[in-house]
Order: sequence, then C-alpha cells, then structure tokens
Amino acid sequence: MGLTRLALTRRWPAALATAALMALASPAVAAHAATAPAVRTDLRVLLIDDGSSSLAAVRAELVSEGVPYTTVTLSDPNRPVINAAYLSGTLPDGTIEAKFQSVVLPTLGALGATSAETTALTSYETSYGVPEVDLNTYAQPAIGLNWAQDPGYIGALDGMTASTTAADTTGPFNYLKGTFQFENNDPNVVESYGYLATPGSANFTPILTTPIPGTTTPGVLVGQYTNAGRQQLVFTFAFNQYQEQWRALARGVVDWMTGGVHLGLSRFYFGVQVDNTLLSDNRWSTTLKCTAQSAGCNTVAGSQDNVPIRMTAADVDYAKQWEAANNLTLDLAFDGSGSDSVTPAGGTDPTETEFAANAASFRFVNATYGQQYLGCTRNVGVVPWVCLSDNTGATQWTSQAAITAAIQANLTWAQAKGLPVNPSELVTDQNSGLALAPQQSQDNPQLAPALTALGITALASNAGTDPAGHAVGSAYTVPSHQLSVYGNAATAAEEADEYNWLYTSTAQGGSGACTGSTTSTCLAAPLNETTGYQSTIVPSAAKLAFARVLANDPTPNVVSQSALAEERIGYPVLNQVLASYSALFNANAPLVDLRTADVATQLRNQAAWNAALAAGTVTAYRSGSTVTVTAPAGVNVPVTVPSTAVQVLATGTAPAGTAYAQELSGWLAPATGQSAVTIQTSVTTPAAKPHLRADAATAGQAVTAHPPVPATVAVPVPFGPQDTTRLQAARSARG
Repeated sequence: MGLTRLALTRRWPAALATAALMALASPAVAAHAATAPAVRTDLRVLLIDDGSSSLAAVRAELVSEGVPYTTVTLSDPNRPVINAAYLSGTLPDGTIEAKFQSVVLPTLGALGATSAETTALTSYETSYGVPEVDLNTYAQPAIGLNWAQDPGYIGALDGMTASTTAADTTGPFNYLKGTFQFENNDPNVVESYGYLATPGSANFTPILTTPIPGTTTPGVLVGQYTNAGRQQLVFTFAFNQYQEQWRALARGVVDWMTGGVHLGLSRFYFGVQVDNTLLSDNRWSTTLKCTAQSAGCNTVAGSQDNVPIRMTAADVDYAKQWEAANNLTLDLAFDGSGSDSVTPAGGTDPTETEFAANAASFRFVNATYGQQYLGCTRNVGVVPWVCLSDNTGATQWTSQAAITAAIQANLTWAQAKGLPVNPSELVTDQNSGLALAPQQSQDNPQLAPALTALGITALASNAGTDPAGHAVGSAYTVPSHQLSVYGNAATAAEEADEYNWLYTSTAQGGSGACTGSTTSTCLAAPLNETTGYQSTIVPSAAKLAFARVLANDPTPNVVSQSALAEERIGYPVLNQVLASYSALFNANAPLVDLRTADVATQLRNQAAWNAALAAGTVTAYRSGSTVTVTAPAGVNVPVTVPSTAVQVLATGTAPAGTAYAQELSGWLAPATGQSAVTIQTSVTTPAAKPHLRADAATAGQAVTAHPPVPATVAVPVPFGPQDTTRLQAARSARG
C-alpha cells in the first residue's frame, strides 16, 4: 500500500504539501516552516551533460515541448561550478529564488559520488523539493535497488516487453496503456542496454518493469526513489532520442520532473494530407521501370501502363467511411482542373459529385488551378531543369498576377461546385514558389506579396527542404512528410516493384541508386512483389509515420490521391499507425488531427517562443500556488498545468488550456491590460526545509558507476532503407 501511495503523490513532486512534509519531521522542523522565507522556483530544468545519448534524448524532448533548460557540459573546462550560489539566491524582497525546478543527471553520481558539487546539489534538492532524474544508472542499493543479481540481469534489452505498474495509473505516465516492446530493428546490433534488478527499499516504487530473463520476476527499468526529502526518477537502461521506448516515456518524464507544472506542451499528432485530389497520377511501369509520361519512358499505347490513376466515387465513399471509423479527417488538396479535364461537355464528374455530396466529411484545401509552377520560369528541355534568366542575368519569376490568378481560379471553381474551402490555406503544385535546391535557391519574391494580398496564413511545404517552416509574407509554411507510399502506384505489386528498383543494387536488378547513397541503404534482397508490400513496406512506412506521432510533431503526412484509389494501398499504412497508437496509449491522450491553418498557427507560435527563449526574454516562476510568466509582447506562452488550474484574467478566470492526459495545456496570452500570464494552480511551492532523515536501508551506501555501455546504443538503427532521419543521425553519431 505504501508503494502505491508514493507513486500517486509523484504526480506533483514539487507540490507535496508542506504540512505532509512537516508530519515526517520533528516539531522543531514544523516551527521552522512557520517562519521560513517565501520560495520562488524558476520554471527551468538543469541538465548535467556528459555527452551521452540518454541525456541528449531528454534535451531533445525539452526542445520539442518548449521547456526552458540550462546545460552544464562536464567536459567544458570553463563550465560553472555547481554550488549553492549557482543553484539558488535571494531576491531583494527576501524571497529565496530556486533557479531550477528539476535536475537531470546522465547517471547517478555524474558529478562525483562524494564531491562538493554533489553535496551542493543534494542540499538544494532537499531544501526546495526539487526532483532529480538519474539516467542510465547501475542498479545498486544507493538508489534503492538491489544489485542486478539473484535475480538480476545485465545486457541487451532489445525486443523485451516493458510494462507500466498499477501504482502509477494516475501519475505522470497515466497516458500509457500498459505494455510496449523495446526496439529490435537489427538482430546483429545491441540497441538498448540495461541493468535489471528488484527494489531493495520500501521507498522505491517501480514505474516500468520487464521480466528478468530466466525468471518471472519483474526487473526495474524506471522507478521512483524517495529518500531523505529527495525524489529521484531512476532509469536503469541507456537509450537514444529516436527509440520508441524513450519516445513513449518522454512526456511523462517531463511531467514527473516538473510536477506537471511547466512551460511547453506536448500532444500526439497525426494528420493526413491527400495531394492531387481530383487530378490523375501517372502510373509506374513494372516492365520499363519508369513512370508513364516521364522523359524517356516509352510506354506502349493502350497498355495498362498508360491508364492514369484516379479516385472514383466508390473511393470517395470508402474514404468517408474510413474517416468515421477512425475519428480522423483527411485534408484534401484539390485542383479543379483535374475534374474539368475528365468531364465531358455538358456532363459531370462522378468523383467530384460524390465529394460535393459528402463535403462535410472532408477538409478541402486550395491547391491552385491548372498545376501551374509558381517559382522561377523554367527551361524543362534540359535534365535537370534550370531557371531562366533575363538579359541582365536576373532570374525570371512567375509574376504576382499569375500566382494570384491560379489561387483565385481554384477558389472560384470550388465555390461553383459547392466545396467548402478555408481561403487562408494553400498547397501549391509541387510546393512551387518555395526554394528548391539546387535550381531555385530562394522563394519566388512574388509569392509573399501575393499571399499577403489574399490573406493566406498557411502554405504547405516539403519537410525535406523546409524542416522547420518559415514566414512567407502573411503565411507560415507547414512542412509535410511523404508517407512512403508512391504517388505513381495504385497496387501492392506496383509499389513493391518500384521499391525494389530504388532499394536494390544493379546486380539484383535494381537501379543501384541506393549503393553509396547518404540518404538510403540497399535491401539485402529484393522483396517478393506479391507479399512484400504488406510484409515489409507497410510496417516500415508506418513506423516512420508513428515516429513523428511520438515526436510532438503537428505537421502532416502526405499521400497522393492514388493511394486511396484502386487497391487503396495507403490505408494499410494509416491503419498500422492508428493500431500502434491504440496499443500504446490510453484514450485520455487522443491523437490530435489539426487542419493546415491550425498547424501554421502552432508553428508560428513555436518559432516566436523559441526565439524568446534564445534571447533570454522569458521570465517564469512558481511562487506558492501561482505561476507567473512574462514574455515579449505578442509572444504566446505554452504551458502545462494540473487539470484544475485557471488563468487569472483582468476580470475573472478561465481554464489554463485544454484537457490532455489528465492535465491542461495550451498557448496562453495575457489579457488586455495585463503584462504577464498568471495561472493559479492547486500546486504549492514548498517552503525551504532542513534535511530529513535518510533511508536506513541505503544510508552510507557508496555509488557504483555503471559498466561500459555498448557504443551501438547511441547510434539510431533505421526502420528501413528509406529512414533518412535515422540514417543521417547514425552517420552523425559515428562521426
């Protein structure tokens, strides 16, 4: 029963009531609390960095959420000394300033087990109720665990099944459904490594466990240790920022270390944008290994190769039913010229008619009319194409008038057909108008004024060339990610054939493009073209998309309309992503499906917030039960707070965000006449207090460093040959 109670109170670590703390101590301590000075805790995390991949993973999560942090790099000879003056101070009004709300160490004893810095840090944490996270820590009595023996295990954790404990169902990891597997992408590589042991103290609460090999005894992977007024979250394994086991835990770790009161926020996002809606896509030729109508692809007239791929009315109905079954709305980037081109004189287009009849089921996004290229004027008679220049050498650009006409023509067409469109959203053909290396090094200068004049605020872009998004006139770009389902394939066999062509060597019948590539690898052997799509391509593509779900990334995934036509090969990938989410997360943390305009707003907010953090113009702290955040004018503040918290307005209060994972979170701004965001929570900053008695079970125990971890743990292992993100990260990790 005691373990359960400890786990539940962990939900708000810095909010342990002062009265409860005093009940554990002597009457003298209680008297001290009555006269203790006020404490202000800054909303900032301290990272002690030894260069390890686990510490880097925590930092990446803080960046993703927008949580302020300070890094002390242990290898830096000019780093600050961790002492009382560095950790806390006294403000002019006598208030004690605790400068960090939590501390993250790369491993227990990273500052030296008995060093003055460790003593100062321990005193700070004890005095101000500041929790500590100890990553990659060897199981040992000093942290409330038994040694990793009898029973115990030291070694690779790849493929093991981890389970959250019942003790934490209402704590910061409440969003987890119960079990998940550690990654095992390559059986020849150690991807995770750890030290499994059992609790050695009644003050240790397991949070995540896995059976110790050869036994049914749960071995601790993550747990909370409460000792002498301190609370520590202990990891007994090493990981890197790309692994699903870390990504599943990441938001819960941030909530644990901050007590659920912090700047920044996190969601699990999944949006799907369908490009080329109403258009037709040319087909991949499995015999010629090229796409029909492309240069040099001499398909036979009348052959299947020349039959374009286009959604039918039945495909529209299926998409509507799929949306309803999965509570997800597709964003359809449409070009009306595709419908006009297949509509006979005086006739109708059944596909367009079906979309119009079910318009309320979809979100339609203007993709301009006529597939016009809105960047530079191109010479497509050469391969690769080049931008044309005038007689002065200046680049020739598509004019503002032409850009405006293409945008307006599609809106006019949609209005005539009864398709509802948000005019502030835009997808240009091939993301044209935006910079495209190497031929077009900058955005079309005529694009920004055209967007501004039309009031467009959201412009789709390619995440490969525009990963963070940027402002273009009144618009902010929304990077999109291809879902690894080719736009020129409508059957599983076509998809597998093209996949083999791209990712096998010439000796195996492929193009050889993967050989020596810096962005892909080659398959060991070609896929079976009958079964390979379902057995290999779908799991790999789904893992890539699910990784973005876990990464707090609101940007959309993109498929062409061809993926929803004929064999509808896009749905198995989408279904696998949704199944992976459903297996891992509870309903209190639902997938968030933002429309394009809302994604742009979020990215704009994130950019402004990150700039303010980098400039040091944000001040945020908790004093008592009040959170105060001051940021530059016009910068919205991302916050995460308990579910009962309210924002204090000039008149009255309002919920401090929207509900997610049993918390409130969102972007807040001061009300008119206010200079700061003020939030009232049920969480109280504890008064400064003296040291409490140490756990008798671990008192005097020396700290033991962990044995060497295999270097491969720090190197991300790709999901498949097209996992560019992990491939590039792996090359960087190897130096």
